[in-house]
Amino acid sequence: MKKIPFTTAICCFLFLSAFLPLSAQKVAPKNNVIDVGSRLELFIDDFLIEKLAGQATRKLHQPIPKEIAIVHDELWEGSGSGYHSVFKDGDTYKMYYKAWQHEASSDKSTYHPLYCAYAESKDGIHWTKPNLGLHEFNGSKNNNIVFTSGPLQGFSLDAGHPAVFKDENPNVSPDARYKAVLISGKTKRGLVAFKSPDGINWTLISDQPIITNGAFDSQNLAFWDPVRKEYRAYWRYFSQATGDKDRYKGTREIRTATSSNFIDWKDEHNVVYVDSPQEELYTNQIKAYHRAPHIFIGFPARYVERGWSESMRKLPELEEREKRAAQHIRYGTALTETLIMSSRDGVTFNRWNEAFMRPGMESNGTWTYGDQYMAWHVVETKSDRAGAPNELSLYSTENYWKGQASHLRRYTLRLDGFASVNAPRAGGELITKTLTFKGNELILNFSSAAAGDIKVEILDEKGKPIPGYSLDESSETFGDAVNRAVHWKKNGTDVSALQGKKVKLRFVMKDADLYSFKFQ
Repeated sequence: MKKIPFTTAICCFLFLSAFLPLSAQKVAPKNNVIDVGSRLELFIDDFLIEKLAGQATRKLHQPIPKEIAIVHDELWEGSGSGYHSVFKDGDTYKMYYKAWQHEASSDKSTYHPLYCAYAESKDGIHWTKPNLGLHEFNGSKNNNIVFTSGPLQGFSLDAGHPAVFKDENPNVSPDARYKAVLISGKTKRGLVAFKSPDGINWTLISDQPIITNGAFDSQNLAFWDPVRKEYRAYWRYFSQATGDKDRYKGTREIRTATSSNFIDWKDEHNVVYVDSPQEELYTNQIKAYHRAPHIFIGFPARYVERGWSESMRKLPELEEREKRAAQHIRYGTALTETLIMSSRDGVTFNRWNEAFMRPGMESNGTWTYGDQYMAWHVVETKSDRAGAPNELSLYSTENYWKGQASHLRRYTLRLDGFASVNAPRAGGELITKTLTFKGNELILNFSSAAAGDIKVEILDEKGKPIPGYSLDESSETFGDAVNRAVHWKKNGTDVSALQGKKVKLRFVMKDADLYSFKFQ
C-alpha cells in the first residue's frame, strides 16, 4: 500500500479524531504504549508497526478457490440468489441468503417474490437445504424459506436483503438468541429487526424501523461486538441525498451506528478510509474477526464500469454479455470483485486498494456484474490435509443473474492469513511500537522456506536488546505453523519476566511471512 507523508498522516489523524465518536477515540494507546495483553495481533494493518527495514514489506494474500458449496437451483431460488450470512453455531454451520430468480439478459427480470432461505452444514463444505415447512410456494410448504416478502404488521417487507447472526450478548434473552435485519419498503421504510429462539421461527422485535436514515439497497448488517459490549450496524447510505425520493442519488457510502438494545441507535457516522480513493462499494461484510474480536474486518464488493473494449469482448460468454448490455450497458460491462479492509474503532478503516478476491480464471459464470460478492463472514473449517490446523473458509458468488441458478464457491485461507509482513531471501526486519503484554510465551503464526527463518529480539523501550532475549540468543524459527513458540538459547520459550514491562519486538526474517502473534 502507498505510504503517506508523516505530516499528512498527523493532520488526517487530528482531523478525523475531532469527528469520531468517543468510543472510537478511546482506542489510542496511553503514553504511546500499546497494551496487547494476551490477545492475537494481526498484520492486516500497520497499527503495531514502528519500522520495516531491509526488504520487508506488508503483503496481501488471496484465498484459494475450492469447490462449489451450494447451487441455488430450487424453483423458489434462482440466478439472483445471494447476500449470504454464514456463521458457525455449535457443531452446525448455518447459512441464510436471498432466494430470487433474475435474468439480466431478459425483459422479464422477476419470476417470483424475493425470499430468505436457509441451509446448513456439519463441516462448512457440504451443505443441505432442510425442508422447514414454514411458508408456501406454488401451493407447497416443502421448502427452506424462512422469510417472505410482502406486508407484515404495517411493514412492506423485502426478504431479499437479509442479514442474520447469532447474538453472542451474554445477557440476551432466550427468545432472541438469533437476530435478523431486513428492509421495509415504502411503508415504514428502513431496517426491520427480528428475533428468534432457534434461527428458524421469527418474530418482530419492534413495530417501527430501527434505522431509517439510509438507502439500504444492499446487504445491511448488524451484530454484537463482544469487545466493546454493544451492537453495531453497517448499512448503505447515499451521502448527497436530499430527501426520500432522492435516497438512491449521490455518493455511495457505508454508514455505521451503535446500540445497547438493538432498537435505539446512536453515534451515526459514515465510514472513513485511510489512503484509499473514493470507489463504488456495493456491500461491506464487516464483522469482528472471531480470533481477534478487537479488529473489525470487512470484505466490500468493488463495482467498476469498464465499458466496451477489445478486452471486454474477450471475457467469457460474449453473447450473454451483449444481451445483458442491451437491457442496460452496466449489466454487460460492469465488473465486481472483493476487497478487504480493517478497523480498530469501527469507523476508520484501512482498506487494501488491491483486490482481495479477483474475478479469477476466466470461465463460464465469471467476470460479470454481481460475481464475487463475498458472504458475511469467514468461518473456521477443518483442513483436507491430515494433521494440518484448521483454516478459514470464505464463500463468494458466481453465475450471478444468468440462467436458472447462481452458485456459491468456497475459498480457503490459512488462519489469520489475510496479510503478512514478508521478507525475501535477501532479508528484512520488523520492529514493533512500544508495547506491554501478559503471558509466558511468544507465539507466532508464520511460514518460511526451507532455507528461510525468523529470529526474534526483545528490546527495551529505548530500543536496546534485553539480555537473554538478544538476536544472538534467539533460535532460528522455521517451518509453517499457526501456533509456534519462539525459543531463546538461555531462557527457552519463557518470557514471563518481561510481563508488564515496556518492550519492543524485533523480527529479523528471510524468505518468510509473519501473519500474527500473541503472548500466552
